[in-house]
Amino acid sequence: MAAEEAIPVAVDVTFLRMDRMPMGLVPGLPVGATVERVAPRCPVPLYRELYDTVGQDYVWWLRRSLSDAELDTVLASPSLSVHVLRIEGRLAGFYELDRRTWPVTNLAYFGLYPGVIGQGVGIAFLHHAIATAWREGCSALTVNTCTADHPRALPNYVRAGFRKLRTVREEWPVPTRLGLAIPDHLRLSRNTARRVGT
Repeated sequence: MAAEEAIPVAVDVTFLRMDRMPMGLVPGLPVGATVERVAPRCPVPLYRELYDTVGQDYVWWLRRSLSDAELDTVLASPSLSVHVLRIEGRLAGFYELDRRTWPVTNLAYFGLYPGVIGQGVGIAFLHHAIATAWREGCSALTVNTCTADHPRALPNYVRAGFRKLRTVREEWPVPTRLGLAIPDHLRLSRNTARRVGT
């Protein structure tokens, strides 16, 4: 297969796990906010809107690199579900639950639209995702975050009840064709693109 231009990126990925449903009061969603599971599966155009908007500042690239047909195959899995946050009817974020390692559920993706960050919605939305996973009867809930994500992601996961398992260094070949802005501190070598196999 032909190689393509890619920017080498290095991130530290922290893996977290929750072994029991959190106890005590949790914040509720604000007035005007709703969460809906997209069923039976999320359409590709809606998923691209959600994934690209939430992840544009955090180097979310893996699903961007898939063709529409490849992405549709992923979203067709009955083990995956996409849950959309709307505020006053407008798209505001999403989370994705992955049950392929059932009875362990993975919070595969979670995030808010840029204009919603800092408005006090994130923690309530995170607790919604956690409660949804536990209501389904999972035995544990996992998530991971990395140094490309929002700086509050890791502390918010810990605050919500996840415990850190390990942190590992990963190197990503982010295709330049995706047009993602890569922060300098994540680049393996500044302003350098190299050819990688695809």
